[in-house]
Amino acid sequence: MSNKLRNRFLALLLLLAFVAVGFLYFFNWVVQRPFAIIVFVADGMNAGALTAARIYAGGAERPLRLEQFPNLALLRNHANDYAVPSAASAGTAIATGRKGNNRSLGIDPSGKPLENLLEAARAAGRATGLVSNVSIVGVGAAAFFAETPDAGDRSGIAAKLVEGFAPDVIIGGGEAEFLPDIQGGLRVDGRDLTLEMRRKGFDIARTKLELDNTPPWRGPRVFALLSRGDMEFSAVVKDRASQPSLSEMVQSAIQFLQFNRRGYVLVVDVGLIEKAARANQAERMLQEIGELDAAVQTAVDYAGKDAMVLVLGKQSVGGLRMNGYPFRSDKGVATVGVTAQGIPAVTWSTGPTGPQPPSESAATPPVSVTSSDVAAAFAPSAENVAEDTIALATGQNTERVRGFLDNTAIFQILHDNL
Repeated sequence: MSNKLRNRFLALLLLLAFVAVGFLYFFNWVVQRPFAIIVFVADGMNAGALTAARIYAGGAERPLRLEQFPNLALLRNHANDYAVPSAASAGTAIATGRKGNNRSLGIDPSGKPLENLLEAARAAGRATGLVSNVSIVGVGAAAFFAETPDAGDRSGIAAKLVEGFAPDVIIGGGEAEFLPDIQGGLRVDGRDLTLEMRRKGFDIARTKLELDNTPPWRGPRVFALLSRGDMEFSAVVKDRASQPSLSEMVQSAIQFLQFNRRGYVLVVDVGLIEKAARANQAERMLQEIGELDAAVQTAVDYAGKDAMVLVLGKQSVGGLRMNGYPFRSDKGVATVGVTAQGIPAVTWSTGPTGPQPPSESAATPPVSVTSSDVAAAFAPSAENVAEDTIALATGQNTERVRGFLDNTAIFQILHDNL
């Protein structure tokens, strides 16, 4: 072999060795970031509610899809000023990684605006999406775009969505907050915010059909307001077929977002669980946890097994408990009536189905109490409960979701994967 040929052969060997070392370094030491990051934020994510939802859905031996997630943590969720969080402070902690005061959104205790997860995702070049099965300006969704000391100012929050940061895909309810009163909306400033969003380049959808007919292949910016206020409970949607299910909204959002070559982050606010819990509507709450379970499976199916999918508990509401001894195969309505011992199968710690307080005026009509929704103490709506929530995770780089964590740690885990 000539020296020239030998030198070329050695150069080829060195090149192959260099490529092999680079390949091993990349796949063993360089963090691989997931293309898809999907975050579900829901109430009812505690052991008692999930156990009851499992039994209601299919009996004691049929696990929820969520139970297949390999990584689990308990989240400490106190606010900056209270041991028990409000929906606003708990949502802010998850969205920004910082503790806020109860009733404030997207700001620290001094009032300074905080960067949220979706803003950070856009800065990293990702497409961003926000889905809610209640109003898009409700506290759960607004934590990911609004900065305000008053989480109840829905009119102001709607304006902030139009004037400031807005995700690329927005699907949910709450149309009345974006329309002036002369058009049947709730705005008294005369502004038609849907028209302003159209002028910013968003495709507007007001029905399931219009959403379905928006072509995803062109990567549109979508603003879909599919109900005047909160969207209907899942049982009502199935009866009327007038609104998309949570699973269908998640599927649509993924189809719109997946064309961005640098990936996407989708946040799903599952607010109907909280709405049912506030009213002591046990069966509806368990049905909505089932809807969450189905939507999570849809996300995994459409985003792929390597997607980073997290399901996070925001707060615990009402203190639901399933009592007595249902049979192992009991499910559905058989688990929410009266037990064989003659006690309600489901009870709450607080809420409107508790005994009327003595201070109530005699002219106040009594609250109707059913055998399946009895609260120990009366409150106009169920109160938040001091209870750690559950975080579940599957997919790429989710091993850090385990043990006891502060809910602010979730933001950092997600941020590290943008």
